[in-house]
Amino acid sequence: MNEQLLQGLVSPGGALAGATIEAVTPVGGGCIHQASRLQLADGRRLFAKSGPADALVLFEVEAEALAALHDHADEALLLVPRPLAVSSISGGAVLLMPWMDLEGSDQQTLGRGLALLHQHSGRVSPGRFGWDRDGFIGAGPQPGGWRERWGACFVDLRLRPQLALLGDCGCPPDQLNRVLSELEARLDDHGAEPALVHGDLWGGNAGVLSDGRGAIFDPAAWWADREVDLAMTSLFGGFSRQFREAYRTVLPPRPGEADRVAIYNLYHLLNHANLFGGSYVSQARASLQGLIRWML
Repeated sequence: MNEQLLQGLVSPGGALAGATIEAVTPVGGGCIHQASRLQLADGRRLFAKSGPADALVLFEVEAEALAALHDHADEALLLVPRPLAVSSISGGAVLLMPWMDLEGSDQQTLGRGLALLHQHSGRVSPGRFGWDRDGFIGAGPQPGGWRERWGACFVDLRLRPQLALLGDCGCPPDQLNRVLSELEARLDDHGAEPALVHGDLWGGNAGVLSDGRGAIFDPAAWWADREVDLAMTSLFGGFSRQFREAYRTVLPPRPGEADRVAIYNLYHLLNHANLFGGSYVSQARASLQGLIRWML
């Protein structure tokens, strides 16, 4: 974090006005913005995510998602850090959160806590699928909007925008439209109900605190089928068998859930293909071809 941003935080009107920052320690994990641990003279430790001025909208969306997830989490099992401030300062933008000591390793509480978040939010859901503003999945766009039917939401607001960005998906347009229509129908038929999901649940966005509680952060939250979170935990690794078993003690698998994993993870493969190119493009095309062979 640069000196101009630090001075802006502690200046009159700043998010940390009057505080003294004794130490700033860069921390790893982020691939888009800078991340730092701030040690304050009053003993507080904070996590700061910083970037250029145009990062403000990303931080605002992230703060809204964190606050929503926080409100539905059982803090005895799962910590979702409530954002402390989102600041636009001369020289850039900053998101401040409480510091988390991610030193634990047993993921059972993480799994149970995530399941309870899904379960609790599902009981008070808006009764439809989507999110009320455009957001981001990593650095990629995640369109806002609402749909009454789950299949229409996932196809219209997740798959089609990513496919449009990719351009050449490796199959003719008529075949693509047929498989998307079939996907939409199958997702509508399995009885999904809206739950608040993290939305970008790979291993780098979850952990275990030193006190044993689970923690999730850096979300791309929306109201969706809860299975999208569990599906992503199998995509890039980082989640243990104990995590899944603990999740299942609260929310057992539903019929056909294993078949929907590839459908839900296609979204993330397409996003990675659009963000990073390379082998992700071939992986996304191969996943789509596998769904075509299965469904058509």
